[in-house]
Amino acid sequence: MKKIRAAIASKNPAKINAVSSVIANLELSVDLSAIDAESDVSAQPFSQQETRQGAVNRATNALGDYDFAIGLEGGVYEMEGVLYLCNWGALSAKDGRLFTAAGAQIPLPEEIAAKLHTGIELGPVMDDYANESGIRQHKGAIGILTGGFVNRGEMFSHVVKLLIGQYQRDSD
Repeated sequence: MKKIRAAIASKNPAKINAVSSVIANLELSVDLSAIDAESDVSAQPFSQQETRQGAVNRATNALGDYDFAIGLEGGVYEMEGVLYLCNWGALSAKDGRLFTAAGAQIPLPEEIAAKLHTGIELGPVMDDYANESGIRQHKGAIGILTGGFVNRGEMFSHVVKLLIGQYQRDSD
């Protein structure tokens, strides 16, 4: 079996765990490396387009000599006057193919949305909201807002499955 060299474009434990847990269940031999890769978008993406672009940029910036790289990005967007949490992923392959997918989206409480509109990033806002620290490293905003039913790793795992599913479909 050919060993695939892959990169996750992040040092964030929730993102690394999301990718490694999906890859562990594949019938592939994958050597996964965590790479610090820039999103080249705002620290707090404020639209679906910017969040998707951040994921694409992370994957592309991490690709290097790997067979593929996965970038994951969380952001927010406004719809009908309500601010929603969103997340996107991208898989960039060394042969030039690019796959994208989005995941869970839920409305943010007004008090969180108001702080985001002042320019504060979601991570620190959620730490303050939940009176915890490092929320983005594990349960994420989604974990706080769903009472623990879905954590950030699970949310991103779903996106990773969508990405790898597309990649495998087009590799056969």
